[in-house]
Amino acid sequence: MRLPNTAFTERPWRIHEFTGDFEVEDVWDLDTPGGPGDLALLVEQFSGDGSGFHPSFMYRLLFAIRWKLGALLKWDTEEHGLSERDPSLRERLPADLREGPRGPDLTVVPMTSVYQTRDEWATEVVNKTVHAVMHIGWVHDGGGRHHAQMAVLVRKKGLLGKVYMPLILPFRRVFVTPNLVSTVGRAWRARTAP
Repeated sequence: MRLPNTAFTERPWRIHEFTGDFEVEDVWDLDTPGGPGDLALLVEQFSGDGSGFHPSFMYRLLFAIRWKLGALLKWDTEEHGLSERDPSLRERLPADLREGPRGPDLTVVPMTSVYQTRDEWATEVVNKTVHAVMHIGWVHDGGGRHHAQMAVLVRKKGLLGKVYMPLILPFRRVFVTPNLVSTVGRAWRARTAP
């Protein structure tokens, strides 16, 4: 389920300390009921270590098209990735986060982990159109129950990013992200079922 941006911005997440130049594009609830320490299990699931994150055919197809388009138009070359011009968010981290666990990189989508705490995990990707961050927060529901919330933050790059990102946003909101959310929920339930 998609949430208002305030569901992310009004929480005291550490990521707010160093992403002031990013826009919150989307916030989603993930169907991942669990206990206080279960974010680490979800991070393992996302990292594609064989424990249960298996995106649907449609999700894989959409990303395959995007990566082919990026290769054709040279959007994803090293020149447009993390660099001195576009440094990783890791360079902005306060010392305690920089020295703490980084978390695993993603394999299904080429995203690099920035940091991981008991209740937050952030990954990033940089290309010619955007510097994007996926933030997973572990939200307390009361009574010892928790679940994950996913926020997507973006910093559009150049004229191309300012045109391309709004153009694909409706497509992402209707097809890509709901598919990801349902895949994560299904995999979580299969993994945590008694």
